[in-house]
Amino acid sequence: MSAPCNVVVLISGSGSNLQALIDSLDEENPVRIRAVVSNRAEALGLQRAQAAGIETHVVQHRDFADRESFDAALMEIIDVHQPQLVVLAGFMRILTPGFVRHYQGRLLNIHPSLLPKYKGLDTHRRALEAGDHEHGCSVHFVTEELDGGPVAVQAVLRIGADEEIGALTERVHAAEHIIYPLAVRWFADGRLRLAEQGAMLDGDLLPPTGYLLRI
Repeated sequence: MSAPCNVVVLISGSGSNLQALIDSLDEENPVRIRAVVSNRAEALGLQRAQAAGIETHVVQHRDFADRESFDAALMEIIDVHQPQLVVLAGFMRILTPGFVRHYQGRLLNIHPSLLPKYKGLDTHRRALEAGDHEHGCSVHFVTEELDGGPVAVQAVLRIGADEEIGALTERVHAAEHIIYPLAVRWFADGRLRLAEQGAMLDGDLLPPTGYLLRI
């Protein structure tokens, strides 16, 4: 087993991806979730963390005059736990360049589209309206470009004929719960890392789409 990998998870809402990470933990998994931090005190994900015996913190963005001061307070709390990896799991804040640089190479996010398609919000509706035959989700390293960092892994789904947005949303969520724990485990095992040329897995440069998993 690899040496323990300290992880801090940032959330804003229900924390379903956090729960998937918690459920993936076992004696063979080196991931250790040291803390969960939310910018919303009412986030259900905080209860999920507490039920699993994980320390929680709330840093409410509205208590700060600007993004820089909020991010500085966030970093102060995160760094107490000395994480090798910071995981964004439905954290609905745009991070400052200073924050991103501070955690460069150890900051992962999950996005509900096959990046580089559909950066930003409302991705499922956009995929359906474009008539796409495939959709999915991407785990990527975070850079200063919004939803633009190198992709580690993507789950690819076929869009069914006349598929409704609700059904597609649920299928993508289920795929997220598969690939996020996978990518975090790869990082903890030392298999996944960010190099100057992009994301690397087992020493090989990944393509722009990352490792593809068809579900």
